[in-house]
Amino acid sequence: MTKEKHQIKAEVRTVLGRKVKHLRKEGLTPASIYGHKFEPMSIQFKTIELEKLFNEVGESGLTEILIGEEKLPILFRNPQYSAVLGDILHIDCYKVNLKEKITASVPIEFIGESQAVKDGNVLIEVTTEVEVEALPTDLPESIEIDISVLNTIDDMITVGDIKLDEKVEMVTVPEQVIVKIEEPRAEEVIETPETEVSPEDVPATEQKSDEEKAAEEAEEKKEEE
Repeated sequence: MTKEKHQIKAEVRTVLGRKVKHLRKEGLTPASIYGHKFEPMSIQFKTIELEKLFNEVGESGLTEILIGEEKLPILFRNPQYSAVLGDILHIDCYKVNLKEKITASVPIEFIGESQAVKDGNVLIEVTTEVEVEALPTDLPESIEIDISVLNTIDDMITVGDIKLDEKVEMVTVPEQVIVKIEEPRAEEVIETPETEVSPEDVPATEQKSDEEKAAEEAEEKKEEE
């Protein structure tokens, strides 16, 4: 299966520092390109195009950046998001050498249905991505994990169970658990707190302290004498 070629246009960025906030208002996202034996470069993307592409390729999909007549193969790295709106504020672009292997994090994608889950048990996702090593052009954009093999409690899938293309080498240790089945936790019994009684609803004698009651009793005895 031939991989889809991902491309995006960018422009050299001259606005730096705190002034980049003005770019965002214009629908542009600041970014930087860096890499081995590559002079770092400040660039900017159209925000709409960047977010659409990044949602598709993530940090493991090889992408070609077009800057004028220049074409640079990169992997996206370190996206920074707005805490308020959730949009990308800045992103790094790691320029790769297509002839050199690199290590990258690849997301896990779960497929299929687990009989254990249908029976009322719980699917625990322990790991959502793994590290692999390969040439940039051979990096998988995601790795599918079929959970239909999970049939009973304590069944699990580990990194060692993943079958990769011979061109891709797993870096994450094989013992790492990816997903497992557990019994559903017993529901916690929430005790209903006793109804609070306001001081106005308590008889005056019950509101008084022991010392106050003793003093009153002593006073009553004196009056009787």
